[in-house]
Order: sequence, then C-alpha cells, then structure tokens
Amino acid sequence: MSSTDYNLMEFLKLSSLKIKIVCLFLLFLGGCSLVNPYIDRRRNAGAQDVRLLYSGPSRPEAPVVCYNALISNDDVLQKLADEECVKQQTGSRAELIAKKHFEGKLLLPSRAYYKCVK
Repeated sequence: MSSTDYNLMEFLKLSSLKIKIVCLFLLFLGGCSLVNPYIDRRRNAGAQDVRLLYSGPSRPEAPVVCYNALISNDDVLQKLADEECVKQQTGSRAELIAKKHFEGKLLLPSRAYYKCVK
C-alpha cells in the first residue's frame, strides 16, 4: 500500500462534519485569495522628511506589484505598474525587471518588480 493510498484512507475516516469544515475552509481561503493586485507602497504616518514618507519595496521610479500568481495575469500587473509610473511622473511606462514568489503576504505571495522608462 502506497503512502498516497494510506493518506486517502485516513482522510475518508474523518466524520462528514469534519470533511464539510475542511471543504468550507478551502472555499473560504480560495475566495479570500481573489484580492486585487496592488502597488506595495506603504506610508510612514507622521514622517516629516519626504524621503522617509514611504516604506516598502516600491519607489517612485521602481514600482513593485504584489499579486497572486494563480489569479492575476501579466497584463493587469503591467497596467498597474504603467499607471504608477505616470502617476509618479517618473516615466511613461514600466518595464518588468523580475518576479519573485513567496515573499509577500499570505494571499498575495508574489511580487513583480518594475522600473519606469520614458
């Protein structure tokens, strides 16, 4: 008997209530992960110096987008980064530098790093 068969048998031994709870939890977690991507730029409230006003990996000339790789496509990320470059007046579009996974938040674990170009 393989370990996969053993795990399946152990799962089936759970009561129907426990199986329903596990299924509801997985549905809830899946529903919560449908969070829109966002620019990872947080404010330091009360900072007097403009250079210290924002924290996080994003800078005006290099936006970083947090996203869920399972539900977000590259076009949405690119559009968000382009809009941030125009908003910050650091370029007319964003160019992708790198993507990193499992370094963000639980529901949005991936980050896309861009630089603004004219």
